[in-house]
Order: sequence, then structure tokens, then C-alpha cells
Amino acid sequence: MASMYKIMLIVGFISLFHSAFSAAQHRSYLRLTSQEFTSLPLDIVVQAVVSLFAVIWGVLNVAGNLREIPAAAELNQTKWETQRNLPSFYTFNHRGRALAYDYVPSLGKGELENPDLS
Repeated sequence: MASMYKIMLIVGFISLFHSAFSAAQHRSYLRLTSQEFTSLPLDIVVQAVVSLFAVIWGVLNVAGNLREIPAAAELNQTKWETQRNLPSFYTFNHRGRALAYDYVPSLGKGELENPDLS
């Protein structure tokens, strides 16, 4: 059964390539005969759409069944208190410290502290 889908996939790709080649050939024919391009012929459009669906169907069946990603298994091993513990997001140097009642502003980067003057 899987080989049938592989054959359908290969035939779909070949048909899709053929429809693209036919569209390019049709455009070059119109340029040679100095005709204006309005649209592709219906047979090329139908072939492209049908072969696209054949490729999609073949890929979905050849790839097999989708499996669930077992992310919950890793989370089940950790405790509830540490599940949202993300050390990479810790920030110790932020503006919230200015709201503390005992906050003393530090010197800026350009100001050097001179111990003799204090």
C-alpha cells in the first residue's frame, strides 16, 4: 500500500514538472507569435492542480502517522514549584529598585568616586 503512495508521489511530481514546463512553453509560444498573455490554457491549469493534490496526498500518506511530542513527560518529572523557574530570565539590575524606601542612587559611569573628597 505504501508503494502505491510512493508511485503516486513520483507521478505527481513528474506531472507537476510537466505542467510547469508546458506553461513556460506556452509563454514562449505567445512571445514568438506576438500575442498577448491573458491566461494559461485550461488543460495546463487542471494538470497543475490535479498533480499538486496528488503530491500532497502522496506526501501525507508516505510520511506516516503523526505522533504526539511527549513534552508533558518531561514536565511530569519536575515539581510544581520549579516549573516556571527560568534562570535565564532573571534580571537583578532593573528600575524597580528605585521604588525601595532605602534606595541610594549609585554613581554614573562617568563619575568616579574619590575617597579623599568624601
